[in-house]
Formats: sequence, C-alpha cells, structure tokens
Amino acid sequence: MSLRFGYGTNGFAHHRLTDALGVLADLGYDGVALTLDHHHLDPYARDLGRQVAMVGKELAREGLDVTVETGAPYFLDAWAKHQPTLMSSEPERRIDLLRRAVRIAAELGSPTVHLCSGPAPDGVSETAVWQRLAAGVGAVLETAEAYGVALAFEPEPYMFVDTVERCLRLRRLVGGHELFGITLDVGHAHCVEERPLLECVRLAAPYLLNVQIEDMVRGVHRHLEFGLGDIDFPPVLAALHTLGHEGLVSVEIQGGSLDAPEVARRSLDFLRAAETGLLAS
Repeated sequence: MSLRFGYGTNGFAHHRLTDALGVLADLGYDGVALTLDHHHLDPYARDLGRQVAMVGKELAREGLDVTVETGAPYFLDAWAKHQPTLMSSEPERRIDLLRRAVRIAAELGSPTVHLCSGPAPDGVSETAVWQRLAAGVGAVLETAEAYGVALAFEPEPYMFVDTVERCLRLRRLVGGHELFGITLDVGHAHCVEERPLLECVRLAAPYLLNVQIEDMVRGVHRHLEFGLGDIDFPPVLAALHTLGHEGLVSVEIQGGSLDAPEVARRSLDFLRAAETGLLAS
C-alpha cells in the first residue's frame, strides 16, 4: 500500500478554493489539508452552510479526502499571529473557532481537526499555561465527542508545544482522551527536536493522525521545497509505511503560492520517487 499524499491549501493562497481542488486532483493527489481562512472557507461566513455544501460536493467530485486545519496565523487578530490562543486570559474566540472547525470537519467528512498551541502568554507561570491549555483543549473535546471528530495537535517550532514529547504531556493532561492525537510535521521535527527525526516518528506513531511534510534546514523554521533543505526523506517515508500510517501525508509549502501548480507537481513527483526508492537515500 502506498502512502496517501495531500497538499495544503495554504500553499494555494492566490487560487479560488474550488480551482485549487481541481488542480490537486488533476495532479494526482489523494487529498487536501484545508486551512480555514478568510479566502478559503471562512467559518464565520454568512453563507457558511452553502459554502460547506459546495466544497463537500467538489471534494467528492474530485475524489479527494480532506483534513481540516486551523493554522491561519492572522485569522482572529490582524496584528498578532495565532492570537488569542487557548492559553490567553480570554480564550473564548479560539475555542469558538475550533468548535466551528469541528462542525465543518464533520460535514466535510474530515476525521480530524488540526490545531497548535501558539506562543505562551507573557507573565504566566508554566504550570498555569499547561492548565489553561488543557482546559481549552478539554472544552473543544466536548464538541469533538458530539461530532466524532478527533483533534490532531501539532508541535510547532517556537510555540509553547514545540515537540512531540510536550504534545504527549498535553495528551496526559486531558486524560489520554481517545480523540486527542498528533499531527507530526516532518520539517518541524527536524528543525527543533533534540531527538533524531526517525525517533520522533516512532514516538508519535501510537497517536499519529496526520503528517505534514516539507524540507527544512535544522534550526531555521522556513518551509522549503523538497531538495532545498537537509532532510533525508526515503527513511522517513519508509518508517511511516512500516508503522502503518493511514492518514494523509500533506505537503505544506505556504510560500509556494505564486507558483502553486508547479510546486505541487514537483512535490508529488519527489515524494513518489522517494517512496518507491527511485530517489537515493
């Protein structure tokens, strides 16, 4: 069985969402990682129901699976990335967004909603930050339970939860909830983790729901096309095969939007070559 490759819609910022879906289907992708944003399925749109139905029909027509993501950096605050967070003194707007995302995911047939922690607030103890984060995730899990959608938490460089180990700590704080899992970003793990990349894959494996993938240089959080960083991809893809990963492995190259169709084409060609052994390790 081959891995199932997807592509993040945040890499198609200059395309209409339906056009992006058509391009990705024509290229041969299995699915999309759909980032809810102002221009791509705004969860606060007045005609949200109509839009969700239209996107659902387009996904079905193109034969694309979907995962729903909530990582748009300026969606809730035009001045500050990822604010407010679940750790903010007033996290209600973030909780509301994530609950809306869960409902949209259920309507589109996405098994998961992606989320990340954002930065820790200033002047708050680490113990209190963990408590706030766990409480916020717990509130969203209540909605997730109602709709049967899992939360796929992503460790992200320079955020409060930036490693797989810290993500697993959060999982313990929410009681090991069955609907709490992990999104592993291969580039992020290579960028900041002290553990070797393949060890990060194995550590996340029991709770792994989604994989994001791109090239990256260690210590530099910049999403690069494959071959422009220093990640060795064939062993990573082989490990995902061996571990039986069934979710999407989605390319995330936000900076490729100006040349999105060709970046997506090159990315899929690279991944297929790396998976089949045509690319030397």
